[in-house]
Amino acid sequence: MSEMQGRGRRGAMAATTRRQFLGTAALGAGAMLTAASSHAQAAAPKAARPNILFILCDQLGLDAISAHGCPDVHTPNIDRLVARGMTFIESHSTSPVCSPARSSLLTGRMPTETGVITNDRPIHDSVPDLGQWLRQADYDTAYCGKWHLPHGYPAELAGFRVLPVGAAQGDLVDEVVARSCQAYLRNRDRSRPFMLVASYMHPHDICYWAIKGRDIVPEELAFPLLEGRLPELPPNHRSRPAAPAHLDKMAYKQFSDAQWRYYLYVYYRQVEMLDADVGRLLDALEDSGEADNTIVAFTADHGDGRGRHQHVQKWYPYEEAVKTPLVFSWPGEIAEGVRDAGRLVSGVDMMGTLCDYAGVDPPRTTVGRNLRPILEQRDAPWRDYLVFDTHVIGRTVRTAQYKYVRYEGDPVEQLFDMVADPWETVNLYQEARYADVVADHRKMLEEWTERLEPVEPTSSAV
Repeated sequence: MSEMQGRGRRGAMAATTRRQFLGTAALGAGAMLTAASSHAQAAAPKAARPNILFILCDQLGLDAISAHGCPDVHTPNIDRLVARGMTFIESHSTSPVCSPARSSLLTGRMPTETGVITNDRPIHDSVPDLGQWLRQADYDTAYCGKWHLPHGYPAELAGFRVLPVGAAQGDLVDEVVARSCQAYLRNRDRSRPFMLVASYMHPHDICYWAIKGRDIVPEELAFPLLEGRLPELPPNHRSRPAAPAHLDKMAYKQFSDAQWRYYLYVYYRQVEMLDADVGRLLDALEDSGEADNTIVAFTADHGDGRGRHQHVQKWYPYEEAVKTPLVFSWPGEIAEGVRDAGRLVSGVDMMGTLCDYAGVDPPRTTVGRNLRPILEQRDAPWRDYLVFDTHVIGRTVRTAQYKYVRYEGDPVEQLFDMVADPWETVNLYQEARYADVVADHRKMLEEWTERLEPVEPTSSAV
């Protein structure tokens, strides 16, 4: 195991099975008020613990929705969630890759602690996921849509009742996910609270356009009706700051400007398809009469390159890949229409936050924070920095002003002033006046690594 993976306390957790771990865990659940059955359109009474609707999508960048200022997309349904709750602008994936990021969202631990260091790996047996944890607290836990830990659409999951939808790309399967979740919300047994994960594929389908784009669209735009409607290229489209060798190889330089703009156009249409399916789910929740007793959490596993630094897809530490939407809504309980642009939040914060609302303590090994005091606008201490992974050997430290990037064994590091240079165009790490800043961020990375409890990487299913 590498230096970055191996440092920290391993403890006995790696030898403990998930079933044993759950069987001996003290959940600390409070008393539950049984929810009375009610028909659609009838508002349910407030219960001691809310239902939880966790909406997870794939490859949606933070600023790829209209509520966050994107002029090229129309997302009225995601926007209504933003209007009805709190949205976090400094929201970061733990790893801009599907499986590692999803493992963190569902466990509150970093990828080196879940064993999911790359795609198509299962969560380590010693690490309980959100479904297993809340099922022990008598939640009806259901999962619908993409899983990817390791398989895309499994028929069975240890912590969840799976709502089957088949398997396909987002263009085909996301509406089925929405319809299946609609049926669940309108017809479920209301004797106990639910925790439903609705996991959409879109806009991940853009990966296939990026791979086959030159076969789809020639260098001269083939769709004249789109003339004047294509998005403009981002201001850092041609920016290539000095980078570690592993990262520097990830440019995608084959597209003409017209092809890049059409790529962006397609991406935003896929975001709008996602938005329509989110709307179906929100409408079903309202029709069920349980919206006032349901916390809705919306996020993505990672973002997409969108032509910034000539990148497509994900895999790298730049903002377009790492920043994701994070929105929480609960009528009367969570502040509405609030935009938090100061706190650094991470995918590992989801587990502790939802556990608190469910009335249970999170697993002791969770490294994330609890956002509930922030969501309810109460004073609470917060982190000064966060760390996320890239490509197993890469680590990034983000503070209020700076982003520091290091790849193990590579002499080239990166430092960006995110206040003066939000598009990450100038690498400052070799400038003498920033030597103390680099040293401080290296120390933060060492401290963070020492706190982790890594496990051996799990076996790939491919």
